[in-house]
Amino acid sequence: MLERIKAALPALPPAEQRVAKLLLADPRSFANLPVSELADRSHVSKPTVVRFCRSVGYDGLADFKLKLAGSVNEGVPFVHRAVDEDDKPGDLIVKVVDNAVAALLHYRNDAASHAFERAIAALSETARQRQRIEFYGVGNSGIVAQDAQHKFFRLGANTFACADGHVQLMSATMLGPGDCAVIISNSGRSRDLMDAAEIARKKGATTIIITASGSPLAQMGQLPGQVLLAVDHPEDYDRYSPMVSRLLHLIVVDVLTTGVALRLGEHLRPMLQEIKRNLRTKRYAQ
Repeated sequence: MLERIKAALPALPPAEQRVAKLLLADPRSFANLPVSELADRSHVSKPTVVRFCRSVGYDGLADFKLKLAGSVNEGVPFVHRAVDEDDKPGDLIVKVVDNAVAALLHYRNDAASHAFERAIAALSETARQRQRIEFYGVGNSGIVAQDAQHKFFRLGANTFACADGHVQLMSATMLGPGDCAVIISNSGRSRDLMDAAEIARKKGATTIIITASGSPLAQMGQLPGQVLLAVDHPEDYDRYSPMVSRLLHLIVVDVLTTGVALRLGEHLRPMLQEIKRNLRTKRYAQ
């Protein structure tokens, strides 16, 4: 949570930057002080404190302080235990699992619920109207995009996944108002994905961007009408395969899928049961 706010600091208005600096200087006190005292110490108005909380992805001061208290008091340390060449299989098991668990717990505390609310609402309406939901990613993120397409396809949504930059640009060009483009990127610096996101936005589609906060792609997700689902982690994706980021992105997809399934209602259950029956019959017939 604190790393994400630190990354977002340069993009904040000057008054909100003062609130952010107060927070980063003493997070524990920030979580416990009343809004009037926070405003006085930051030399800003009380509404500015609330605006800061919303600017960094939370519903308001109460939601922000709840997540902050969990982050500073729960004591979930994120120590990225990088593997070494002489590690034995037992060491690898402990390090890889510990890294994944720590990252997931941190993300649970950092995730902005109001951004998920907006993303789920947009995806649900698009699915309900039988318009297009498209998932774009490259490399590892392309695999996550395929997983997302598979999950939403089972909800009866009109979906498409693509990992090819040229096809992404062509497909984004064919989007329109009411459609959704979900852009997934570990680094947030892929030129192809940035171009696809910009085209989709200009065509009137809602872009839902899953990437690292503070990245160029994340900044596009903060434009009006778009949604940023920030996912941050200390993983060195230049040196190792981005395992932790892939797990976090898959978790985001699972949250979105579950939220949309609940929004679409009970009529989904008979269809899912019929799919399961048909698959079971095909498997046993062979």
